[in-house]
Amino acid sequence: MKWRSTTGAAGARNKTRNKAQELKGQIKEATGRATGNPRLKAQGRSDQTKTKTNLKQAAEKIKDAFRLKR
Repeated sequence: MKWRSTTGAAGARNKTRNKAQELKGQIKEATGRATGNPRLKAQGRSDQTKTKTNLKQAAEKIKDAFRLKR
């Protein structure tokens, strides 16, 4: 048996969505820092560290680890 490191279309979609949310947070934080807007900076930091996003990423990694390669 070989382990598969990639996922199907649904898994790739989820990973892309999670990464997009994280990048959105980084952009918001950088914009807030550049403009001196503490509210935008805090929102960006919040978007990056949302527990929901982190849990989704962890779940995807676990799924990848246990999928068998066909």
